[in-house]
Amino acid sequence: MKKILTFAAIVALSVQFAFAQSKPEDLRKGIEKASAATQDAKKAAKVATWTKLGEAYLKAYQQPTANIPSMGVTATELALLMNGEKPKSVAPVTLQGEAYEKQVFKDKNLYFQNGRLAFVEITKPVLGKEDALEGVVKAYTKAAEVDTKGSKKKEIATVIGDVDKFYFNDAYTAFVLGDKMKASELFLKAAEVSVLPMSPKIDTSAFFNAGLAAAEAGNLDQAKACYEKSLRYGYDKISKGSIYSSIANIYMEQKDTLAAKKYLEDGFAVYPDNPQIMTDLINLYLWTKGDPKQIITLLDKAKAQMPDNAGLYDVEGDIWKNLGNRENALAAYKKSLEINPKGDYPYYAQGRLFCDWYNEIDNEKAQVDLRDYKKYDELDAKSKEVLQKSLEPLEKCYEVTGRSDMKLAAADLLKKVYFQLRSVKPEYMEYHKKYDEICKQLQSK
Repeated sequence: MKKILTFAAIVALSVQFAFAQSKPEDLRKGIEKASAATQDAKKAAKVATWTKLGEAYLKAYQQPTANIPSMGVTATELALLMNGEKPKSVAPVTLQGEAYEKQVFKDKNLYFQNGRLAFVEITKPVLGKEDALEGVVKAYTKAAEVDTKGSKKKEIATVIGDVDKFYFNDAYTAFVLGDKMKASELFLKAAEVSVLPMSPKIDTSAFFNAGLAAAEAGNLDQAKACYEKSLRYGYDKISKGSIYSSIANIYMEQKDTLAAKKYLEDGFAVYPDNPQIMTDLINLYLWTKGDPKQIITLLDKAKAQMPDNAGLYDVEGDIWKNLGNRENALAAYKKSLEINPKGDYPYYAQGRLFCDWYNEIDNEKAQVDLRDYKKYDELDAKSKEVLQKSLEPLEKCYEVTGRSDMKLAAADLLKKVYFQLRSVKPEYMEYHKKYDEICKQLQSK
């Protein structure tokens, strides 16, 4: 979760700005005048009194961008609309790995990408630190209370819906600029506005994005609370269940495996075909050393949903190996290679399996009474036969892998195996020396 692309449903909203640009001092006076009217009992009983106050706050919020028709406008087109106002400076910047052109004005910064306006950063809001959108919401909330006949219901809903979008857009800007906690707070404000009674719809994605931004900022408690709210408001349907994994991952980071397991199991019960839930649940069972048979059952369901996921067969192979069922383990590793012939782990895992099997036989051989030379010779021959089976997959692993750590692991095992088998074939000692030298070279890098 390192880039803005990980956000679900985040877009730079193309919001039309309805008001002509006014002087900041006139806008502040407008708010004072409209606010004073609400102190009169007779005027306060009228819907128009509160909508005028809301409009005054909205004009103040929109003032810095009043001459901007929409996101996506070109720099040339925008220059014609800004009454001759020119940027103080223009410079290239990189944000979240993306290239932009930044134009600095007296009260805002404009960011262009591929020649078109991507987003706007307000640097000098009309009301300073006061949240103008909060003023809009409070005024229209009061208007809804006064509007007992519902004559302005549609108008109020439209404004509240726009405020949700404005907060969402500001949150997006904060995230791109790297202020993840500010982004989380603004996404949360968008979400909370959307659940008001006057809102046209609940913005469950805003709750989710508030959680995601908080998680990236390292505030796990806020991330968890926002994720859980998104689930409560039905985001699981939009995410097709993945929100359960998002919540579980936060609990895992907080070392609360029981809560993580509960969320994953709850999610699996409702969305048994969600691959992320399956994967996370399997990993949790493995990490907590849960009942291996339960994991196999989950793996079977996961494979049915993700037949091309070679990694599932790697996990299955490891589980069968730990259960002592080498035949099933080898079958799983081979199936993994059928799906992904370029995989390196299945080759290494097969080689490791034969090496471990050799060690088991060797330990058994050590327990044999030396007078029972027949039994001893049988086990000795079997151990060498088993160990030789490790050579082909380990050689293949060394050949195909592009990972230095895996190459070293394969070379190290091959060095040891060839040494153990030096009495079987004369050339095996040379192979031992070869891989011993390779290991030295790899370790020195």
